[in-house]
Amino acid sequence: MTRLFQSLQSLALATGMAFLAIPLLASAEVPRPDIPEANARYSEAQGCVEPTEEMRKNHMEYILHQRDETMRRGVRTKQYSLEECINCHVPKPESGKVVRSDSKEHFCSSCHSYAAVKIDCFSCHRDTPMPDADTTMHRLGSGKAHHFTGTEAELTADALRAVTEEGLQ
Repeated sequence: MTRLFQSLQSLALATGMAFLAIPLLASAEVPRPDIPEANARYSEAQGCVEPTEEMRKNHMEYILHQRDETMRRGVRTKQYSLEECINCHVPKPESGKVVRSDSKEHFCSSCHSYAAVKIDCFSCHRDTPMPDADTTMHRLGSGKAHHFTGTEAELTADALRAVTEEGLQ
């Protein structure tokens, strides 16, 4: 009987200590992700196309709006394109460091793995910058007027054939 009593006492003590540790564990901070620096600044006053906190909260809205404008209306602009994000925030291939989307060093994955958010952008899109990308205008329909005036894109049969023969990049 004494042995049973000692076992119950030990169990009660261990349970009590575990409950006392809960507030300590709850107050421990999860380390923030190590977010890679951008390769360039949008302007001297601003690092990204929108302020950092705005981009952290609403970047997907901008990307989805850009997708809709491009896919439905043929309007391609530089400011919110996924390609522009990758070209600016992921190390360029010529730097010698290739960082893919499944790495925590990849700009997108650094936060998305921290937030436990699965992204599928890179099942279709490049996860590395375009080689020697001084500009991020897409090859397809890259006339300057098309990119910045909001005019409708015209996809010619030759351009469509080139895309399907060469494959999308």
